[in-house]
Amino acid sequence: MKNHLLKFIGVALVLLCFSCGKLTKVTDVITQPTAREVYARNFDADSVPYRLWTNAFQNALNDSLQIVSPYQETGIFNPEIQPVYGYDLDLERGRRYTFSIQTDTLQPKIFIDLYEKTSDSIRPYKLVQQADYEASILDFSPKNSGTYKVLFQPELNTSSSFAIRIQSKPSYYFPVSGASAKSIQSFWGAVRDGGKRSHEGIDIFAKRGTPVVASVDGYISRTGNRGLGGKQVWLREGLFGNSLYYAHLDSIIATSGQRVKVGDTLGLVGNTGNARTTPPHLHFGVYSRGAINPLPFVKEEPELPALNASTEFYKTYAIKTSQANLRSSASAKSQKIGALSRKDTVRLLGKSADWLHIETSTAQRAFVHQSLVKAL
Repeated sequence: MKNHLLKFIGVALVLLCFSCGKLTKVTDVITQPTAREVYARNFDADSVPYRLWTNAFQNALNDSLQIVSPYQETGIFNPEIQPVYGYDLDLERGRRYTFSIQTDTLQPKIFIDLYEKTSDSIRPYKLVQQADYEASILDFSPKNSGTYKVLFQPELNTSSSFAIRIQSKPSYYFPVSGASAKSIQSFWGAVRDGGKRSHEGIDIFAKRGTPVVASVDGYISRTGNRGLGGKQVWLREGLFGNSLYYAHLDSIIATSGQRVKVGDTLGLVGNTGNARTTPPHLHFGVYSRGAINPLPFVKEEPELPALNASTEFYKTYAIKTSQANLRSSASAKSQKIGALSRKDTVRLLGKSADWLHIETSTAQRAFVHQSLVKAL
């Protein structure tokens, strides 16, 4: 009788745990907890290590290091310092950004959080997106151009090599067949008519008759031969999306109301309208409650170099020159945010090309050129 009772209790506990797990999953579908909230379930409310981990994250929001896309950094997470890697960077509307991190074969959990900078002095950053729990990548297309902050934080006690990669792609297909941003010779904001107006688009130069193609799926809202734009096509991106303007065409191929796919030919490059005295080119514009700069929508950025897996990492470095300037980003042209003297020591956080991401003895984070330090 006693054995039967114990078996019953055991089965009941298993069913209860199973039911709780299912209930948690169902509740999560409704409440959609953040990755950090899911992780917090592994700790007691008064867990000291967990509190230190969350405090390190909050402190990282105050880091002022700046990077530009594309960006790559390699290193080894040091669990002794509760590592959090935070960077400010300018993101442009019209681009698709990827924030990713690779780790070793143990694949620790890495939390990726993206904030937008605001004008609020009390809460200067607003959370806009987080990577899913156990995900190592975050994709983001900003609705507004502006300054953002991205943070990478490993789970507690992580000791792993890592490679942070930040890169972007244009959200539109390039509008002139066989061309690239190298063919652009006149940009947004250029002076027109002696300063009476500014250029509301970009001019892409190509041979007369080169196909002009749809940059997005959509429909042709109108075509015609009128005004400054001469022969022109307007492509609407969905019902409430942007309107794309193709002007100075030599001939129009698309028809009003036509549904088109990316890459479909809309017309041919020419110099009609007020471009009669210039070489053939496409004037390309993007409109959304007014004109917006189309360049971010179509320009490519440089490819990141292949990772160097043989790089050695040392925890501590010493300054080997009489003075070493500390920079806000991995560039000699960036802002100087401090200086160190010979024999001062720094702790290595990561490496980006010829620059070291370091932390000083006073906990200041900065970049210093590798030629100014030696490993200890």
